[in-house]
Amino acid sequence: MRPGWHNRGYLPHCDSEQLVQHVVFRLADSLPHEVAEALRLLSNDAARRRVDAALDLGSGQALLRTPENAAIVAQAIQTFAGERYHLYAWCVMPNHVHAVIGPVGVHKLGAIVKSWKAYTSAKINQRLGRAGPLWAPDYFDRYMRDDDHLSATIAYVESNPVKAGLCGSPDSWPYSSATGQPHSSASEDARS
Repeated sequence: MRPGWHNRGYLPHCDSEQLVQHVVFRLADSLPHEVAEALRLLSNDAARRRVDAALDLGSGQALLRTPENAAIVAQAIQTFAGERYHLYAWCVMPNHVHAVIGPVGVHKLGAIVKSWKAYTSAKINQRLGRAGPLWAPDYFDRYMRDDDHLSATIAYVESNPVKAGLCGSPDSWPYSSATGQPHSSASEDARS
């Protein structure tokens, strides 16, 4: 049974097989302390816009700016698409990730995000010879109310690199669904 609305002490989440969700998760050092504190007011649209703008500045080490690290995350997001979730759109930014997904069957949103974060954290930490948390705790999700909301969200996700000044058009950002083609194959080691 899916939990529906639930809270693990930080952000509220809604989990249902019938919902398509826009998920955002970020690197642990991606927000300055004062902006991270604004997350407590996340229901406030102004606070949400402030967090979005801060993420788009690429704060922190922005470890996903490195093509090899971004490719690890892109591969992980695509690996179980069509099997554990429907993947509508995705984008790997220098310090955060967007995915628009609809869980399939018994697969829960939280477990999907947890698996992405665990796998990519292990691979990137190993690659960089480092230890410790890579990702900030939890994630943000917003369910799609209707087809118009879904279309607008997909456009937002795929245009995020343009808005952040990283490229001139959505299809020129190499780590996004906007290119219309996968950027790495789903290898067997990513399927664990």
